[in-house]
Amino acid sequence: MVIMKKSIYSPEQRDEALRLSDEIGPTAAAKKLGLPPGTVYYWRHERSKQQESTEPEAIGEGESANEQPEQPAQVPEPTASNSKKRVAKIYTPSQRAEILECASKHGVTEASKEHGVTRFSIYSWRRKVALHSEGKLKDSPMTGSDEDPRLARDRRILKEWRSHPGLGPSQIRNQLRREGLKVSVHTVRCVMEENGYVTPKVRRKEVHDQTYEAVRPNHLWHLDFLHRHVHKQKVYVLLVLDDWSRFIVGGALWDGERVAAVVETFEAAVSRHGKPEKVMSDGGSAFYAWRGVGQFTRLLEELEVDQLIARILQVNGKLEVLNANLQKELFNQETFFDLGEAQRRLSAWIHFYNFRRTHHALGGLLVPADRYFGRSDEVLAAIESGQKPDGLGEPLAVEKRELDLLRLTSCRGRLELSLLGHRIALPWS
Repeated sequence: MVIMKKSIYSPEQRDEALRLSDEIGPTAAAKKLGLPPGTVYYWRHERSKQQESTEPEAIGEGESANEQPEQPAQVPEPTASNSKKRVAKIYTPSQRAEILECASKHGVTEASKEHGVTRFSIYSWRRKVALHSEGKLKDSPMTGSDEDPRLARDRRILKEWRSHPGLGPSQIRNQLRREGLKVSVHTVRCVMEENGYVTPKVRRKEVHDQTYEAVRPNHLWHLDFLHRHVHKQKVYVLLVLDDWSRFIVGGALWDGERVAAVVETFEAAVSRHGKPEKVMSDGGSAFYAWRGVGQFTRLLEELEVDQLIARILQVNGKLEVLNANLQKELFNQETFFDLGEAQRRLSAWIHFYNFRRTHHALGGLLVPADRYFGRSDEVLAAIESGQKPDGLGEPLAVEKRELDLLRLTSCRGRLELSLLGHRIALPWS
């Protein structure tokens, strides 16, 4: 590798290059003196800046330069009027209609000079109006509200954030994208910070980089308790999560971490969504008995469901993250009147999480119900076409659906085999 060494030039060389560049040009002067052309151009730019900053103010009539009082030089503050940065102007539909009317009467060039708009914009608006009249374009540049689209965008961002104050900027962006509004995470964060949002400080510990995911609905369920206090009374929230879709198949509020609570919640989830193939939980006494066989273990044996015990928290990490989101979005945002209200609000949050809250692990645009009930392709197609995928409830039960277990496709002349949604490399492809 060749290391370039920075050249240092003397003030005499710089003055000579500037003098020669005024006579024969910067490029010719650089070639004659053996200097990089960019260096000579940079020196000329710096000289012009110094000349602008040291240029004396105009002397009034009847005054001489010697009679001017000595005053300290003041550098003017940068304002919007003297700034050289050009900002794109947004025209309302009524302004576009007025400009197009002027162009039809006096010509495009005259309308461009009168209204300060480029001729290319006028031609573009004309073309879109013609396409709209032919039915080839959905929206016309002359129809719509005269409201500033940036203000409308900011109001939608704040409305979504105030409806769900526990969500962050990226989550708000995904929620709006699902509703048909495209906006960047940076814009959402700026709007939220201007209205009081404070970025939380998160301390992450790198424990392992191994990840796993189930291959179909009801392949693996996670169970765990979350401990909280409601008016100084300790409560226990039990959630049952489907690993493949992040869909909460069961959840309830209990007064203790008891086996009966686990059995009742699990049986309710099984009666509604069918039994899973495997169940994972920690080694708590409500899930597992170290000596002998516990009541929940016997229930799983009767249902022919495998039981997995997580020795460390990270193995059951999907449910740990769910518990953290539940605290941030529900328990840290609301004050409950009693335990009955806490149970009702928990049920409402679970419904919001399953059917309305987008999930980063599912690509950012899908909600857990989209993947659990096998409608991901339909929802993504609706979002890409500008439609809202609302009103899609629970279609068929999981046990009644036809699963795409094996698929053989051809991509660019190569065969691809997918088994239970996972691509398998073929040795001959």
